[in-house]
Amino acid sequence: MSSTATFSAIPQVQIQKQWRKPLKSHKNSTQRTHFSLFIPLSNKHLRIPMFTESPLSSSFPSTLSSPCLNPKLDKNSFFQPSLQSSQVILDSPEEDLAEKIDEKFRNSEKIKSEIQLKGRIFMQDPPWVNTLFMKGFSETSNGLRLEFKEIEREKYNLLRRRQIKAETEAWENMVEEYREFVREMREKKLAPNLPQVKALFLGWFEPLKKAIEKEQKLQRSRKQKAIYGYHIDMLPADKMAVIVMHKMMALLMVGNEAGCVRLVQAALQIGSAIEQEIKIHSFLEKTKNIRKNASDMPEDLLKEKEIQRNRVKSLVKRKRLFEAAKLVTTEDTKSWSQETQAKLGSRLIELLIDTAYIQIPTTQSADSPPDVRPAFRHKFKILNNDQGQQVVKRYGVIECDPLVLKGIDRSARYMVIPYVPMLIPPKNWRGYDKGGYLFLPSYVMRTHGSRKQQDAMRKTPPQQMQKVFEALNTLGNTKWRINRKVLSVVESLWASGGNIGGLVNCEDVPLPEKPLTEDPAELDTWKWSVRKAKKINRERHALRCDVELKLSVAQKMRDEEGFYYPHNLDFRGRAYPMHPHLNHLSSDLCRGVLEFAEGRPLGKSGLQWLKIHLANVYAGGVDKLSYEAREAFVENHLAQIFDSASNPIYGNRWWLTAEDPFQCLAACIDLSGALNSSSPYTFISNLPIHQDGSCNGLQHYAALGRDSKEAAAVNLVAGEKPADVYSEIAARVREIMEKDSRKDPETDPNAVLAKVLVDQVDRKLVKQTVMTSVYGVTFVGAREQIKRRLEEKGVITDDRLLFSAACYSAKVTMSALGQLFQAARGIMDWLGDCAKVVASENQPVRWTTPLGLPVVQPYCKSKRHLIKTSLQVLALQQEGEGIEVKKQRTAFPPNYVHSLDGTHMMMTAVACRDAGLQFAGVHDSFWTHACDVEKMNQILREKFVELYDMPILENLLESFQASYPKSTFPPLPERGTFDLEEVLESPYFFN
Repeated sequence: MSSTATFSAIPQVQIQKQWRKPLKSHKNSTQRTHFSLFIPLSNKHLRIPMFTESPLSSSFPSTLSSPCLNPKLDKNSFFQPSLQSSQVILDSPEEDLAEKIDEKFRNSEKIKSEIQLKGRIFMQDPPWVNTLFMKGFSETSNGLRLEFKEIEREKYNLLRRRQIKAETEAWENMVEEYREFVREMREKKLAPNLPQVKALFLGWFEPLKKAIEKEQKLQRSRKQKAIYGYHIDMLPADKMAVIVMHKMMALLMVGNEAGCVRLVQAALQIGSAIEQEIKIHSFLEKTKNIRKNASDMPEDLLKEKEIQRNRVKSLVKRKRLFEAAKLVTTEDTKSWSQETQAKLGSRLIELLIDTAYIQIPTTQSADSPPDVRPAFRHKFKILNNDQGQQVVKRYGVIECDPLVLKGIDRSARYMVIPYVPMLIPPKNWRGYDKGGYLFLPSYVMRTHGSRKQQDAMRKTPPQQMQKVFEALNTLGNTKWRINRKVLSVVESLWASGGNIGGLVNCEDVPLPEKPLTEDPAELDTWKWSVRKAKKINRERHALRCDVELKLSVAQKMRDEEGFYYPHNLDFRGRAYPMHPHLNHLSSDLCRGVLEFAEGRPLGKSGLQWLKIHLANVYAGGVDKLSYEAREAFVENHLAQIFDSASNPIYGNRWWLTAEDPFQCLAACIDLSGALNSSSPYTFISNLPIHQDGSCNGLQHYAALGRDSKEAAAVNLVAGEKPADVYSEIAARVREIMEKDSRKDPETDPNAVLAKVLVDQVDRKLVKQTVMTSVYGVTFVGAREQIKRRLEEKGVITDDRLLFSAACYSAKVTMSALGQLFQAARGIMDWLGDCAKVVASENQPVRWTTPLGLPVVQPYCKSKRHLIKTSLQVLALQQEGEGIEVKKQRTAFPPNYVHSLDGTHMMMTAVACRDAGLQFAGVHDSFWTHACDVEKMNQILREKFVELYDMPILENLLESFQASYPKSTFPPLPERGTFDLEEVLESPYFFN
């Protein structure tokens, strides 16, 4: 009896050489080369250990026994799996690790001679063959999987050690650098060639260190110590000196007033930085020799301290550094008072003033004494209180010499930036102060000193905020990397002077020369122009410092395989990265140089969305066309796109004509790479694709009010092309101004302004005011927004006429808004009236978001706390018991809507994570890979409908009535009949 066996071919085998590092338990094992055989089964790659260079074509005998694919390994074999493995991480970029792996596998001939695989593999249909094959296959792959985990875990630990070092040793490393400079100067009797800011620091380091040592010695000898006397001795003097210098210069770089910083701000920030470093530094130092230094300590407390220290050492030794960090941060957790921070900071600033000098470069003869003067001085200066307010106050400030300021905007890369992006995923949030960075103080909410909000957060059970924590963890686990091509272009343009692509000009505006006249009018005009030029230069200085800080972080992260941004919340529930400079919430420059570390194949839909994204960031009205028209725009500009990608600096620079030039360049590079590849659909893209809400605040009001007309205006309803509320408001504003321009100027002063403005009204003029109207923009704020747009147009050059025109435009714009969005205005008024009732009880407005986050408005009457320091009496503003009723009322509607848009983003983030998508959120802009945009679009619409299917306003009113049963609240506003399900079919809801 005969039978016929059927063989079906598996896809061709691919053998890939893998450099592998031996486990620690196999130090004495034979050095061998490992190869892995990849066989696609059910769309997944499985690995079998094979030991040959290349596959050869041959038949596969049916009598092959399974052990051939599962070689037995002795107990000392490198391939023996480790049972301690637990974590899967991507390959490490570390060179030293690669060298070790390389060394381990140089001699491979022995294994290669033992086992040979020849030919392609075929799998026979009979089940008994398949079973035997897969049994051995499974055993081997399980062992290798454990081994892979061990290698990857080791790489993770390497990155974790670097992260801990970055968080805990940043100041120590800088101190050691200055010590080395000082040693070099003493040995060579020659100052090292250093950048300006480092040369300044080097000159100040030794005198300031000695002054701090003297102060420490003085405080130790005193029986009646100063309030800061105990704290100033808690860090080495050299480390304290470095912190003071760097913090002071950093404050000067980012300050609103170029060349000076308010003393109270500087003192508190320096005091806070010292406290933070002490918390990390002091734990092991204080417990190093407990028995020697604490003879009068009770025995039980002494044992407890020793046990705790040994526990920390044990945890560190076992690499359980999260737990060790927790023990360290819980030791001495009582925070310093603001008075302590201010007095210590003020005293250290005084020591800096006394010891920091600069030498003025002169052309005088060598015999003349050098011109040396203080680098800093304390003085009182009149500063504007707030933007748009006429009230001015005299503040104590620390002002630096102009020579210190000169060139400081090119020195950001030499400053210590503590909260840099993380090399490993952040700690998961589990409580108010449990999560984020490993050692640096991290809080889930930025309360800005509001005790009421802090108390509410601490009292809320973690289970209630589980979804909030999950969302923040999802955002924090998104892995980013630097787009090196875009960064290189930015660096080149910046080195050539900026003033292109949105980069600020690297040169200052020259100050006008004083006219040779005694005419008071001409002198007044000259003084006005000098003030204006100085203001522009201050703004340019701040912007240059900002660019330098961003580039500094990008350059540090350039060669990293990836990094992460821990996120936390503002008090309303909006999520922000904790790192302040280079992040995706920032400028076009930042967004252009950031991309996902994980790449995914484009696919057909992904290629379409990449084209649409390019059109969106090009903008200029293209982003308001239909999707088909946006794709057509890109197709019609492929020549310019290819040129931009291949020759961004010396080509035709088409990308620079975009509204978001660096994001446009990144999209050009990605699209060019895809279209020039042999298979565009399989091109791996790392570019985040954005889906933005259409005036998102009004979208939330339309959903709350169920008003069909307003819903259509903000794309909650499907249309052939996106509705543009900004253009509609601009048209209404133009219509009102045309009517006013026909009036008699003698009876209506607005007629003259209307004639000047009517031809300048466009979408851009009103956009920011419309966008912020639902977030509570005031008339003053709207006026300043429109004034900036008019200045950019440059048509009105007279400052007085410009101010009057901005006032008139703001008034007309807000009037047009009220006409179009009446239902939204009704809900805003209702929310404000409810807040007024609550505030009249001398209570802040409180509510809980649909995800369980407690929110407390922080607007309380402040009380002044006077602190006498060695420099001046500082007035600290502290939260009082009284409530600012007006602020509670006006701020509640925008804050409430912010909490809802934050809720929508967090719901979408968690759902995208569950669907296997990479996700990043920028308030009302959601990002993912091009191939996943359609899936994300479906999710964000479903979550929006899910959110507003809840009785949100009803729940809010019930919570107010339950908290204040004796108060009378206004009835709920009337709402329309709009069907929320229509959002699911609206293509331009987010687009």
